[in-house]
Amino acid sequence: VQLQASGGGLVQPGGSLKLSCAASGIIFNSTTVTWYRQAPGKERVYVAQINAVGNVFYADSVKGRFTISRDNPHNILYLEMRSLRPEDTAVYYCNAVKFGSVYWGKGTQVTVSS
Repeated sequence: VQLQASGGGLVQPGGSLKLSCAASGIIFNSTTVTWYRQAPGKERVYVAQINAVGNVFYADSVKGRFTISRDNPHNILYLEMRSLRPEDTAVYYCNAVKFGSVYWGKGTQVTVSS
């Protein structure tokens, strides 16, 4: 199983970015998929999740600004980020859990700065 996040970059405060996570070796349907982020010097934290039955959850810090979605036929997870703030700066990781197995992808850097 491989997960590869992409789409990060440098954006000004108030800007937008859309992250993607392409998966191979796993079928996204009926899989719990999650975005996490890790800021410099801090622990990795949960950002947003779609569970196996399609329910969506967000961390309070991103609720109303971020949207998680997935393209099951193409095994791609997305995170659309709007109204970005400097405190959103972090490496963003995608995660998949299926049948008790946990998979992590390499992260993508998001930097919010003027």
